Amino acid sequence: MSQPKPELLRWNEEVDGVLSESAMQKKLEALGYSVDRWVYAPGTVFDFHTHGVDKIDGVLKGLFKITMYGEDVILGPGDAVKVPKGAEHRAEVLGTESVVSLDAIKR
Repeated sequence: MSQPKPELLRWNEEVDGVLSESAMQKKLEALGYSVDRWVYAPGTVFDFHTHGVDKIDGVLKGLFKITMYGEDVILGPGDAVKVPKGAEHRAEVLGTESVVSLDAIKR
């Protein structure tokens, strides 16, 4: 059996409209998630860990590298990744700009 791949969600202005915090929050809530906003400073690293719930990490500003299933994915504004319950992953802010993130937890 092959290893799973990170599942990405890309913002599509034709479908989703202009990217904004409220628009991304509404999109994530419509998928059944509760949403919190976080700001992570440059150099922030979350070493490998898991969660007891299904999550989506969405990015409004900055660059966020997620490592999951042995693969690195770089999220920029409008990008999001599904983080399944129990999936070991790591996150890191890239560059000199803070990351503004919407952290969505499955209800």
